[in-house]
Amino acid sequence: MAADFSQAAIYVGTYGKYNAGSLFGKWFDLSDFADKDEFLEACAELHKDESDPEFMFQDRENIPEELVSESWISDIFFELRDKVENMDEDTQEAFSAWLDYESRDLSKVDADDLVRKFSDEYIGKYDEEEDYAREVIEQCYDLSDFVLNYFDYAAFAHDLFCSDYKHCDGFVFRG
Repeated sequence: MAADFSQAAIYVGTYGKYNAGSLFGKWFDLSDFADKDEFLEACAELHKDESDPEFMFQDRENIPEELVSESWISDIFFELRDKVENMDEDTQEAFSAWLDYESRDLSKVDADDLVRKFSDEYIGKYDEEEDYAREVIEQCYDLSDFVLNYFDYAAFAHDLFCSDYKHCDGFVFRG
């Protein structure tokens, strides 16, 4: 799911209310909060009728699944949101796709390091692997038109994407 971090929202209830048969909660627009502490304070205010509410994140929009679960929201979400807001729309989509295919424990990473790693690995938007292979041939090799007419771009793309590159949701990444 491509995520627009600036439009991130989460529905917050509590386990206590859920176990009592209630889905009472509220959608929070995460752009309204500077950080996780401010967000959790708003959740506590909403559920102040409970002495020690255990928040339940029952639904989400525009938040990659690696950054939230039913009972957890990553400490780095708000940092990432602020960094990603400076990216254009395609790059934001690419970042979201990259997060989806990269497996890592986001509770233990630094937001700056994560964005830097993404920037190092992100190549661009390509509908097909073969589109990227064509660009590599055009930019890196001086082949005659005769050779290009017979060049097997599909096989070349296959070789590129076997080990060195990944094509995910229309984006190409190194590694």
